[in-house]
Amino acid sequence: MKNKEFVDSKKENDELSGGSIRDFFNGSLLTRGIILKNVGFIVWLTFLGFLYIGNSYHADNVARTISRLQREVRELRSESITTANDLMRARRLSEVQKLVKNNRLTVKESTEPPYKIKK
Repeated sequence: MKNKEFVDSKKENDELSGGSIRDFFNGSLLTRGIILKNVGFIVWLTFLGFLYIGNSYHADNVARTISRLQREVRELRSESITTANDLMRARRLSEVQKLVKNNRLTVKESTEPPYKIKK
């Protein structure tokens, strides 16, 4: 009569070995005890892998958004400086006189100084 405490050494070696390609394709690799005992750990590792991949995609998207916004800020800053420069140039007295002359307006420069209206 065999003692049930001892496991057959060939069966134990098969469970501990990685298995062959044939075992992988016919599905017997997944039914081994060592795989079934660690299903929770494998699921946890799979979840962590998906989390890592998702985090990587999110970080890439954030980096692209940041670089796009930085480019946009540089463009808007240069546009603002150009507009402010054009406005300062247009407010000069000589530029206003040129515009009046070029557009043939009948506006004349005042010779009297401005004064306050009192109530």
